[in-house]
Amino acid sequence: MAERITTPFDVGSTAADVVAGLDLSGRRALVTGASSGIGTEIVRALARAGAEVTLAVRDTGAGEQVAREIAVGAPHAALRVVHLDLSDLRSVRGLVDAWSGPLHILVGNAGVAFPPRRYTAQGLETQFAVNHLGHHVLATGLHPALSAADDARLVTLSSVAHLAAPVDFDDLNFRKRPWNAALAYGQSKTATALFAVEAQRRWAADGITANTCHPGAVMSNLGRHLSPEDTAGMPDYDFRTAEQGAATPTLLATWPGLEGKGGRYFEDGNEAPRHEPGQESGVADHALDPEAAERLWLVSDVIAGHDGRAQE
Repeated sequence: MAERITTPFDVGSTAADVVAGLDLSGRRALVTGASSGIGTEIVRALARAGAEVTLAVRDTGAGEQVAREIAVGAPHAALRVVHLDLSDLRSVRGLVDAWSGPLHILVGNAGVAFPPRRYTAQGLETQFAVNHLGHHVLATGLHPALSAADDARLVTLSSVAHLAAPVDFDDLNFRKRPWNAALAYGQSKTATALFAVEAQRRWAADGITANTCHPGAVMSNLGRHLSPEDTAGMPDYDFRTAEQGAATPTLLATWPGLEGKGGRYFEDGNEAPRHEPGQESGVADHALDPEAAERLWLVSDVIAGHDGRAQE
C-alpha cells in the first residue's frame, strides 16, 4: 500500500484556503455543474488564483449570472460559459469537438441525486448517465487537451453514498432489480471513483493526475429530489458550507504536493482511510478495485460507442 497522503487542510477548510498563495495564471480549467453550490465555489477559487475557467452548465443563463457575480470579486478573471447536458451524449460530444488548446484542470462536479426512476434518450438510468457516463465521455474526449497540458489534473466527485453499492455490471440501469434511487446513486458514485482509478493507470504517463473525493454534505440543488421521508432516513450529517465543500475538489485540482499521485479517494482535505463497518466515512474497497475500474472503463466505452461518442 502506498503511504496515505495528508495535507494541511481539514473539514473546516475552504476552497479559498486551499488556493491561498497559489498562482494559477496560464492554467485553463473546465468545471461541470458550475452554476450553483460547490461548483460555483470551485470556479471562484480557481479564478481568483488566476486560472482561466470555463463553466460547463445546462442553464447558460444561470451560468452567466454566476460568472458576473464572481467577476465582481475578481475583476481580472477570465471566465466563459458553455452549454453541457451530461444526460445527452451528443451535447457532451459537441463540447469536446468545440474545445481547442490545452486543458490543465478538469473537474467533474455536476451530478443528480435521488430522482424518480428515469432514463435518458440513450436508455440509461439517469444517475449513472449523468454522474458517470457523461463525465467518462467528456474526459476521454478531452484526453488530448489534458495530455497537451503541463501537470494536468482530473478530478471526479464521488460521495460517501458509494459505500452503499458497488457497480452491478449485470444490471447497470436497474432493468432487473427493483428500483432504488439511493442504491442507483451509490452505484453511480462508485463509478465516478473507479473512473479516477483507471484514468490514473492509463494516463499517468501523459502527465495527468486523476483523483476522486467526497466533498462533504452540503445543502444544495443536488438534493432537490429528496422528499422529507428520504431525508428522515438519512444519517445525521454535519452539513458544511459550499465554500467548505469545494475545498477538497479544489485541493485535488491545484495542490502541488499531489503531482503524479493519483487513483486515490479523498475526504476532508486528506486521503481517506479504508472504510470500517459502522462508520459513515472512508473509502470502500469496491471503489478502488483496479479490476472493476478497468472493466467499467471498457463497458462505458462500449455503451458510448467505440470511438467514445454517442451512438445515434
